[in-house]
Amino acid sequence: MQFLRTIFWVILAVTAVIFAVGNWTAVTINLWGDIQVDSKLPVLLFGAFLLGLLPTLILHRATRWSLKRKLDSTERALADVRGYTTTPAAPAAGSETPPPYAPTAVPPGVS
Repeated sequence: MQFLRTIFWVILAVTAVIFAVGNWTAVTINLWGDIQVDSKLPVLLFGAFLLGLLPTLILHRATRWSLKRKLDSTERALADVRGYTTTPAAPAAGSETPPPYAPTAVPPGVS
């Protein structure tokens, strides 16, 4: 899947470069008042694309963050209801339990 994603981005980048080379012409933009700006057409189009993409991207990230927080909270509440704990329980006072790596019995024939 990663290979297909890489191929997609490579094809998109090559297409953008071919578009930019084929349309590298100067464009005059009339701003407010008497201000005029000369820019190349691909720079103008890519800038407009990114300017339109930015608010949508911010909204998408904020929505994902909010939903992830709600899902984590719901999963914690469900785990509490089912009785699962996220931290290991401490042994009761006075009970001597051997460490988990110490053998409790030695098989016959092993010295």
